[in-house]
Amino acid sequence: MVTTPTGRLLALGLELPPVPAPQASYVPAVRDGDWVWTAGQLPLVAGKLTETGLVGAEVSPERAAGLARICALNALAAAAEAAGGLDRIRRIVKVVGFVASAPGFTGQPAVINGASDLIGQVFGTAGRHARSAVGVAALPLGSPVELELVAVVEPGEG
Repeated sequence: MVTTPTGRLLALGLELPPVPAPQASYVPAVRDGDWVWTAGQLPLVAGKLTETGLVGAEVSPERAAGLARICALNALAAAAEAAGGLDRIRRIVKVVGFVASAPGFTGQPAVINGASDLIGQVFGTAGRHARSAVGVAALPLGSPVELELVAVVEPGEG
């Protein structure tokens, strides 16, 4: 039985990507004591935005949920780097997801479930988190989704 976040991630056939380079004047994650806050993470793969457009228009809600999953992987990578490794993350406390939404689109919670479900698969009960799923008019670079998270990590230097 796989019992570590790293082991669960590998069992899903996934690995943490390199931490995406910031797109402006910020850092990917900040650690203060036993807490880590990530910056908003886009669905970047190999440094490139995978898709653009509004959810409910150019991007289907199902595809957007997959993009939210990529955002979650990027956020976990940033948090793990700040914590000193994925297995040093004790709990995911809060997730905030932003969905660039076409007028009238109200399915933001289902889109952000793509991220929440992955976090739950990787952390089990320690991945159960408070969450906001917010519809917005536009996101950086035309991204359909953006995600940030807050985590509690093992004490000590990361």
